[in-house]
Amino acid sequence: MTEKKIDAICMGRSSIDLYSQTPGTPFEQIKGFHAFVGGSPLNISVGCSRLGLKSALFTGVGQDKVGDFILNFLKKENVDTSLIPVIPGTRSSAVILGIEPPDRFPLVYYRDNCADSQLNIDHVLAADISKARILQISATALNMEPTRSAAFLAAEIANENNVPVLLDVDFRADQWHDLRAFGVTIRAFLHKVDIVLATEEELLAAFLKDESQLKITHQQISAPEITGDINEAIAGVLKSKAKVLIMKTGSKGSQVYLPDGTVTEVPGFPVEVLNILGAGDAFAAGFIYGYLKGWDWYKCCRIGNACGAHVVTQLGCANFTPYEEEILNFIEAQGGF
Repeated sequence: MTEKKIDAICMGRSSIDLYSQTPGTPFEQIKGFHAFVGGSPLNISVGCSRLGLKSALFTGVGQDKVGDFILNFLKKENVDTSLIPVIPGTRSSAVILGIEPPDRFPLVYYRDNCADSQLNIDHVLAADISKARILQISATALNMEPTRSAAFLAAEIANENNVPVLLDVDFRADQWHDLRAFGVTIRAFLHKVDIVLATEEELLAAFLKDESQLKITHQQISAPEITGDINEAIAGVLKSKAKVLIMKTGSKGSQVYLPDGTVTEVPGFPVEVLNILGAGDAFAAGFIYGYLKGWDWYKCCRIGNACGAHVVTQLGCANFTPYEEEILNFIEAQGGF
């Protein structure tokens, strides 16, 4: 049996994130930006590390100063960067984010020729996925080649070595050549997945039948309006290999769906929202922490809810994700698990 040297490997996007320095200011009037880091798997890997887990980020960066910025931050956060190739001829990703609470958080992605989409089969073979206790993959890793094949192979290796695969249905509509291709790809990938994390909108996107079902306003790429049958989408996920579906429901908390029809409501934590971006990633980090501790689904989601609640009160994502003692004290102060 392979010795488990890493608690969690997180695979997918990484970027420099430029956040508005003036929350509440319309995007067109922003006068300055804070330079943070981002990308869903990056945020999750940092969240796991701050909770005391040994985490590794599996992504790519360009041979540029933005890549240096990302790697420098990760090393300071004790995230294992040995799985991050510097890929010549590519660019590290960037995102510009507006903050207009309570309900407008516009995003602009700069991902042309991005390094994290150039992860390939050789990178996966070199990564030794079998050494992890869990493999987390974000859905944007599936949006194009060669990273799509790399993600499928990583999950296949995980399956062969009894490494649980967690899929974060990280839907970013503008990162897909056809909105329907997102669903086709996700539904194929689900057969390699043990745990699914998603919002209601992301589940509906995974079973989208027509592009007219989706509407994006104010360039809120991470929060589209999608119509469809949520019960049909939930049933579709549970027909796959997945042992559990966790649906994140924002301030309400989360819901646990099991293949036997069991549904469990997990309440959230009331807080004043500054910025919703990154809340789902903080949830995932908390959930993984609980899962690797051997907790039940309810308790895993409860700490996930707490981590998400912490991040929505902050300006950014990974830079503000909570530490283990901090979040356990928060939960205790709110009445415990």
